[in-house]
Amino acid sequence: MDFKFRNATINDIDIIWKLLEQGIQKRKKEGSNQWQDGYPNKDVVRNDIENNYGFIIENDKNTIIGYIAAMEEIEPAYEIIEGNWLTNDKYIVLHRLVVDTINPIKGLATWIMHNIEQLILDREIYSIKVDTNFDNIGMLRIFDKLNYHYCGKVFFRGSPRLAFQKILSKKNEH
Repeated sequence: MDFKFRNATINDIDIIWKLLEQGIQKRKKEGSNQWQDGYPNKDVVRNDIENNYGFIIENDKNTIIGYIAAMEEIEPAYEIIEGNWLTNDKYIVLHRLVVDTINPIKGLATWIMHNIEQLILDREIYSIKVDTNFDNIGMLRIFDKLNYHYCGKVFFRGSPRLAFQKILSKKNEH
C-alpha cells in the first residue's frame, strides 16, 4: 500500500471531522451506541492536533483517508479496570481510529495500526493500551489479528469498553 502517515495539522481538521462523521454514522447504522453521545467532536480533534496526538493517513493523491490519535499520557479511564493490564509500564493510548467509509480500502485500518506501532517503538515505548465497544467487530478483529491481549473492562464516559494491551518487541516483530 502506498500511503503516507504524518502528524495532523490544524489545516486537516475539517477533513478529519468529515471522516469521523462517517465513522459516527457507520456505528449508528450498525446499531451501536459507540460515538453516539457527542464524542468525538471537532474540539476533541483540535485538542489532538494541538497536543501532537493526531495522525493522518494520505493516499498517493494526498487525500486524507484515515485518522488516529496516539496519546503519550495516562488515560484516567484506564486507572480502574475490571481485570488486569499486562504491565503498568509507560504506554501510549490509541483513540479515534477512523478510515474513509465512502471509498473503503481493505486492510487500511490494519496498515494504520502497524504504522502507529512503529511510531511508538521509535519513541522507545513498548506498551499500547486501547479500548473499544463490545460490538465494534472490525476493531475486535484487528486487535485479534495483531495480537492485542484482552485485559478486561474499563468504563469510558459511563459505558463499559473492552480493554486491550499489546507489548511491542524492540525488533517490532509483527
